[in-house]
Amino acid sequence: MDLIQYNAGMEKEINIRRGIIFILISSMGFATMGMLVRLSGDIPFTQKAFFRNSIAFIVSFSILLASGIKNKSVFNLPKSAIPYLFLRCAIGCLGIFGNFYAIGYMNISDASMLNRMAPFFALFFSIFLLKEKPGIFVMTAIFTAFAGALLVIKPSFDFSKTFPSLVGFLGGAGAGFAAVCIRKLKGYGVNGFLIISVFSLFSCLLSIPFIAVNFVPMTQAQLLTLIGAGVAAAFGQFGLTGAYFNAPASKISIYEYSNVIFSAILGFLFLDQIPDHLSFIGYGVIILAALTVFIYNHKKAQQNQERPVP
Repeated sequence: MDLIQYNAGMEKEINIRRGIIFILISSMGFATMGMLVRLSGDIPFTQKAFFRNSIAFIVSFSILLASGIKNKSVFNLPKSAIPYLFLRCAIGCLGIFGNFYAIGYMNISDASMLNRMAPFFALFFSIFLLKEKPGIFVMTAIFTAFAGALLVIKPSFDFSKTFPSLVGFLGGAGAGFAAVCIRKLKGYGVNGFLIISVFSLFSCLLSIPFIAVNFVPMTQAQLLTLIGAGVAAAFGQFGLTGAYFNAPASKISIYEYSNVIFSAILGFLFLDQIPDHLSFIGYGVIILAALTVFIYNHKKAQQNQERPVP
């Protein structure tokens, strides 16, 4: 019995390590995407988003079709899940468009950090969509993170400077809302690749009218850069899926903030970007709030495991 428990414990440890590796790959993928999107130059953010999502659609739909050959249930979509899938697509587009707009006008590490507000928004929106009660401790951490975000946004009377930060902040809110919708869809048994495929197709279709009105011709270098951004985003998306497939969020979610470190390094090396002191303080406040919630959830999960079954 002791040997069985030991082997089970070792398997969990291996899965957690595997999950951490996947999440680091994901973070590097999304950081590379942000850097390449910025390097692509003065192109409308909807046009940039189209390339990111079109490649994600091709990859995810191919995997979905390959899985569907053996198991038709991957295409199952209960009627009651359709409203949440639509919300995931519509509000998720706000997340991607907001992030891409912010990347075009801010340090990519600042834009990344505002996008990393998504887990806190997910906790907030879960109160209404999932009827979860985070408690005073977690709510305090959420408001602390918002205070840190203000240091990154740096509100001022010069709206032209503040606007990209606010859009990036709303992008984080959209991503957080989308994450709650995904959790709801998983409860209905909707396949993850089906969710990614439908969202990617939806966002591509939504981009087309904006591109038709405001299309900017691209050089070959810009085209290759955006294709590279799409491939990097695919690594980010599937790395994230692999991470949470192997390990619970309470064990590995904090490692998502490595994305900000990777973004800062790439921004410095390829874009000559250095965040100011207020941004660094804001990073610290948000990461500290995230670390506090991570430790709190980890201890809570341990207590639940140790609690004897009546």
